[in-house]
Amino acid sequence: MSHGSPHYDLRVRGQQEAIDWRNSRVVAAAKLHRGAARKKAGQFLAEGANSVEAAVDTGRVRELFYSADGAEREHALIAGAAAAGVRTTLVTDRAAQALGETVTPPGLVAVCDLVDVPLERIVATGVETPRILAVPVGIADPGNAGTLIRVVDAVGADAVVLAGDSVDPHNGKCVRSCAGSLFHVPIARDRETHAVLDRIEAAGIATVATAADGELDLDDAGDVFTGPVAWLFGNEAHGLDPDVTRRARHRIRIPIRGRAESLNLATAAAICLYANSRVRYADR
Repeated sequence: MSHGSPHYDLRVRGQQEAIDWRNSRVVAAAKLHRGAARKKAGQFLAEGANSVEAAVDTGRVRELFYSADGAEREHALIAGAAAAGVRTTLVTDRAAQALGETVTPPGLVAVCDLVDVPLERIVATGVETPRILAVPVGIADPGNAGTLIRVVDAVGADAVVLAGDSVDPHNGKCVRSCAGSLFHVPIARDRETHAVLDRIEAAGIATVATAADGELDLDDAGDVFTGPVAWLFGNEAHGLDPDVTRRARHRIRIPIRGRAESLNLATAAAICLYANSRVRYADR
C-alpha cells in the first residue's frame, strides 16, 4: 500500500478539529463492539496498525478514526488511507477510548465491512477445490480463533470454516489476535456442522480429525496430505463431538514424546496445518 507523502496534512479533509465521543459517527461505530450491532450494520471494528493496514490494503475500510497520539505513531498509514480515498477522522482521546477495547487504546480504529463469505464460495461447483481447510467446530475463545486464522494464513492454507456454535470472527479480541490475517483468508460460518461436513465431503475433500487414539500417526500421514484435506478441530474444553470424530475419514494423532498430557487447540492446529502444508508445497 502506498502510504502517501509524509507531509500529507491529516486534518485537511474537511476535519479541522477532533470530534468527541458524543458525535453520531463515533456513537454508531462504538456500537459495533456488540455482535447484534455488527450483524445489523454489516460492519465491524479493526483496531491497531496491523489490522488497519490489512483492512486498507484489501479495500474494506469505510472510515478510519485516529487520535492525535495515533497520528504521531502511524502517520504514514493514516495518510496512505486518506490518499486512497478512505474517510479519515481525527477524534479526541475520550472518543478513542470509546472506540477501542484495549487497556491502552492505540488511537487507530477502522470501521470495516464484514469479511465472512458463504460456504458455497469456498467449496462450490466450478471453483478450484481447496487443498487445505481448517474447520474448527464450536470454537469458543476469540483469542484461539484469531490465532488459528493467523496460522492458516501463515502456512498457506485456503480457508477457515467456523462450524457449529463458534465465536464471531469479527469479535474485537479475535480481530486483534489475527494481526491482519482476518483480511487475507476466506472465512465462512455455518451453525449446521453436519451440513458443513456433507458439503465438504461432496466436494471430494477428505475430513481429518485429531484424536489421541487416532489410527494414524501425524508423522506417517504424508499420503493423506497429497489430496485435499479438511481439518476438524474441536472445542477448547470438550474437544470434538464423538459423532463428528466418527464421521472423519481419518483420525490422526499428534505424537507426544514428553510428559505433557495434551496440547491446546491453537498449538495442535499449528502442528497439523504445518505438517499438511509441508507436503502440499513440497514440489513448489
